[in-house]
This record gives sequence, C-alpha cells and structure tokens, in this order.
Amino acid sequence: MKVLVIGSGGREHALVWALSRSPLVTQIYNNSTNAGILSLSTYINESSIHGLADFAEREKIDLTVVGPEQPLVDGVVDAFTARGLTIFGPTQAAAQLEGSKVFAKQFMQRHNVPTARAVFCDSQESALTAVRDGSFKYPLVIKADGLAAGKGVVVAEDQATAEQTINDFMAGQKLGAAGNRLLIEECLVGRELSYLIITDGNSFSALPFAQDHKRVYDGDQGPNTGGMGVFSTPGMLDDATEKRIITEIVEPSLEGTRAEGFNFRGVLFIGLMLTENGPQVLEYNVRLGDPETQAVLRRLDSDLAEILLAATRGELAQVQPVWSNDSTCCVVMASAGYPGSYPTGKSISGLADAEQIPGVTVFQAGTRKGEDGVIETAGGRVLAVTARAATLAEATSLAYQGVEKIHFEGCHFRRDIGTR
Repeated sequence: MKVLVIGSGGREHALVWALSRSPLVTQIYNNSTNAGILSLSTYINESSIHGLADFAEREKIDLTVVGPEQPLVDGVVDAFTARGLTIFGPTQAAAQLEGSKVFAKQFMQRHNVPTARAVFCDSQESALTAVRDGSFKYPLVIKADGLAAGKGVVVAEDQATAEQTINDFMAGQKLGAAGNRLLIEECLVGRELSYLIITDGNSFSALPFAQDHKRVYDGDQGPNTGGMGVFSTPGMLDDATEKRIITEIVEPSLEGTRAEGFNFRGVLFIGLMLTENGPQVLEYNVRLGDPETQAVLRRLDSDLAEILLAATRGELAQVQPVWSNDSTCCVVMASAGYPGSYPTGKSISGLADAEQIPGVTVFQAGTRKGEDGVIETAGGRVLAVTARAATLAEATSLAYQGVEKIHFEGCHFRRDIGTR
C-alpha cells in the first residue's frame, strides 16, 4: 500500500523508518526536506491541509499518518475523512486536549482525572495576582494555553521568575497568541513518565514506557526544551502502578472523550508524574512524542503499518503489537544556542560511521541536503542518536559511541541520558 507521512522531524523520520520495514508498504511519501526522511521516501511539495488531501485523493494513498500536533489541531483528520480518505490521528475536536492547556485541564477536572491544582488566567493582572497571593508554594508551574513547540512550560523557582515569565508570555508575546491565556499550577514532585497508547476509540494498546529529559543541561539544569533524550527499558513501572494509571487515568480519559462527543482515535500521550499520592497527569498530547518515538519504535518487533491501519478501522483488538524486551536510549544532538536562537547550515559528518555501530540508528530531526549534497543542520534539535541493546547500560553506551562519531560546529548534547 501507499503511505503518506505528514511532518518533518525526528519523530517523523522514525515513523518513516518503521513503516519502510513493513511488507505491506510499497511507497512512502512525505512533505519535508529532512535529509533522513528523503532517503526513505518520495518528496511532495505540499503543506496545506487542502493540498495534502488533494494529493492523497489523486494518488490513491491507502494510509496517511500525521506526526506533529499542529495539523491535527488545524483539522487535517476532519478534512481527510470528509473525503473518505484513511488517516491515523484524532479529530480537531479531540486534538483540543493538546491544543489548549486550559481545555485539557478543565476536561480532567470534569472527569476526575488526577492532576495538579491550577487556576486559569485570561489577563496579565490575574496571573500576577495568582503568583503573588500565596495560593501556590514555590516552585510553581506556568503553562501557556496554546501550542508552543515545547517552550510553553516554565517551572518558576521564585516570584521574580514567575513574574518575568508572565510578562514575557502575555505582555511580551514571546509565544504569540499561545500565551494569551495561562495556567498557574502547583508543581508536582516525583518521577516523570510518558505513557502512550494507541486507540481506535474503544480498544487501546499501550506502548512501552519511556522517560524523557526536558532540561537542556546535565542534571536536569537549564531551560526546558522539546526533549534532549529519552530511554525506554522493561521494568520501569510495577504492575500495581500501571493498573492505577489505566483505571484512574486512561479509562476515564477515553470515557470522557466519548461522553463529550469526540471519540478519540489515534495516539494519546499522557505525561505523568508519579507522586507520593499516586500518578497524576501533567499534560495530554495527541500524537507520538519526540524524541520518545525514536526510542519506542526501536523496540517494535511487529508491523507498524498493520497496527495503525487496524486502529483507523476500529479493529485494534485484532492486532497484538510485539515489543522487544531490549532497552533503547536516544541522545539528541542540538545546535549551538538551542533552545534559544541557533544557526543553521552547519555541515554534519560521521553519520554513516555512527550507523556502522551495531544497534545504532540515527534519526534526523533538523537536517537538509546542502547544494553540494552534504547533509547540514536545519533546526535546533538536529539528530536523535538511538541505540537498542539487551540492557539499558549497553544501549546507553552504544548511543554515546554513535554520538562521538558525529560532528557539526557548535553541537551540544546531554551526557547523562539513561543514567538515572
């Protein structure tokens, strides 16, 4: 079958890589200039939802897979299904669970999903009052309501930081319209975990657990990023805790979407904090994570195309994904200055050398081919060097061996992924 993958990052490279291994897939199309994706797919110069739907209709695409959140929030699934096209992902109504932090928090409250206490602020004045009046202890969390590419959450250690963040988001429009409304939340303490499920609206199948590293520097220091690395290994969660996550969070969340008339079909990403009072939801995402996808899909030993197609047909219960007992570790190599401003166009060397290491796969996130054919940087997060091995220690060692083979000017990466 012919598959269209929408999106341009490391997550989408991992999706294309996994789909290319399916015996069902004969051709993959993609709408990005990511050099890694281009090596496995045919490029289409189209970015609009209408144009993508036209292409899928004209080329008789059998399955479209949406990587990033923005097209989902913009209604790409609704546009495709209106034409009778098969697409994997949630509707625009369901995508509000990621598109609006306020909507998601109110949804959790309506359906008794455990989450941090929060207040909603529609003005700079109300937000400043919330961080000044003693309602929340420090540190507290400030979240922009809209999509902000992973940059809309700040953990404020003190009042000065909180006030500066509010001023930046609301008065300074640092995040544009995404920061027009804010959530002020209590800061949950515990171990953070990503719990992802694939669902067809009724049945669901959990993906292996993964632990992301959001802060830019070693030891969880510095500003939040879109993710500087991740690991996935068996035994990250005991059965009793997973049962609580399913009964207290997953099932009420899915039942809530059905009750509110936007039956969820696609990937529901649940960001969790395992607190002393049990698991609580930090946020929902409505797509696969990045870089979680790179680590998780390296543990998949069955056919991704078959799984996603079954989910679009409401037949997920008939498919049993096979996940390896191996471990994976993914280390992100970033451009100088990331998560702030950064240069692009830096030549990258050593990609082939890294992939000569058994077990290592380099997923490209922010790359392109230069005029001379050399792969160069084109984003903040450039590469996701991912390794699979029998143990987490082995996978981590292999991933860093891969990192050491690769060079581009100004690159930086965390050196403690998979060690905690």
